[in-house]
Amino acid sequence: MKILMITPYVPYPTSSGGQIRTFNLLKYLSRKNEIVLVCLYKFDKEKQYESFLRPYCKKIYFCRRPEKPWQIKTIFKAVFSSQPFLIVRNFSEEAKNVLQQLFSDENFDVIHVETFYVMPHLPKTNTPILLVEQTIEYEVYRHFVDSLPFFIRFLFLTDIVKLKYWERYYWNKADMVAAVCESDKKIITSLEGKIKPTIVPNGAGDEMIVKNLSKKKNQMPVLLFQGNFLWLQNTEAANYLVEKIYPLLENRLDRFKLIIAGQSASKKIKPLSEKNIEVIDVESKNNHLVKNLYQESTLFIAPIFGPGGTRLKILAAMASGLPVVSTRIGVEGLDVKDGQEVMIANSPMEFVEKIGSILRDEKQYETIRSNAHRLIDRIYNWEKISKNLEVVYQKLTKK
Repeated sequence: MKILMITPYVPYPTSSGGQIRTFNLLKYLSRKNEIVLVCLYKFDKEKQYESFLRPYCKKIYFCRRPEKPWQIKTIFKAVFSSQPFLIVRNFSEEAKNVLQQLFSDENFDVIHVETFYVMPHLPKTNTPILLVEQTIEYEVYRHFVDSLPFFIRFLFLTDIVKLKYWERYYWNKADMVAAVCESDKKIITSLEGKIKPTIVPNGAGDEMIVKNLSKKKNQMPVLLFQGNFLWLQNTEAANYLVEKIYPLLENRLDRFKLIIAGQSASKKIKPLSEKNIEVIDVESKNNHLVKNLYQESTLFIAPIFGPGGTRLKILAAMASGLPVVSTRIGVEGLDVKDGQEVMIANSPMEFVEKIGSILRDEKQYETIRSNAHRLIDRIYNWEKISKNLEVVYQKLTKK
């Protein structure tokens, strides 16, 4: 099958959820399919990663999009046009021209679009389109606006309305819409009843999956939260962990260490004087450090309250044999149950109680990590996800 895949980012290095997703799909889909990739980039240095993508793609087109989103020209266009800021700042004239030429020169069996806001680049076509929503964008944007001071929020209200309108508009333009989890699927269906989304879930990266679970040494527990701190939800979670959970933990646990790691961690997390908290900056290409952090930690703590998709960081923890304590929102969309594959807590005291419980009970600790590890193998691995995606492609071509 000949697939045209379009992404709003270069799918390497695998430093963000979208990049992890696309890179792994390319790797497995390329075994039986021919893929042409059109990806947007901001900085020229991103082109150096072509060699990592070349083994999986017949052709790759890098198309420039605005380097800095908050430019006067971009803001002006977003304010005085019907389109939201997210579409305007990600629009690439080069991508539009490349796609126009591609459709003149070649035929494709299916078009795979990751995120609705790259849909405006597509010319009119009879080739079936699968639109994958990695998250419900207007929900994420609304959460961001709600975090702003009250006197600023009203400036963004119109943009939320526009974003929701165009997101729904492009769902209807696609031949099939895919969500990454059941909760996002329900949102799409509730807004557009005639759309019947399929689910193409996220998975754990191959490099994070351990074959055998070695016994953990828990005498000095290491609690880890890892993420990309350019995302509001991750910064919120880290600050919640430091300000609301950590002080209570100090009164409950004799010895422990808290590590907060990720891209831009030291820029986004408030200065810390506590000796038991370490903030580690992780470069986007340093997957080896991320893997070591997961494998050397005792628990993964994820007090996530922002909406959106499924959290690849949590899947990575489960694949690494690292038990997860998270909010219900943090594991929303994953096929997990409290006390079986994860521990769920929704308040600071609940987090402290669940952390203390699993650290004291070795049997519970081993049961949860084993159940989670098996779940990754059964559902959340990219080879199986890609095979199921091929079935979706087949259905599309037969419509």
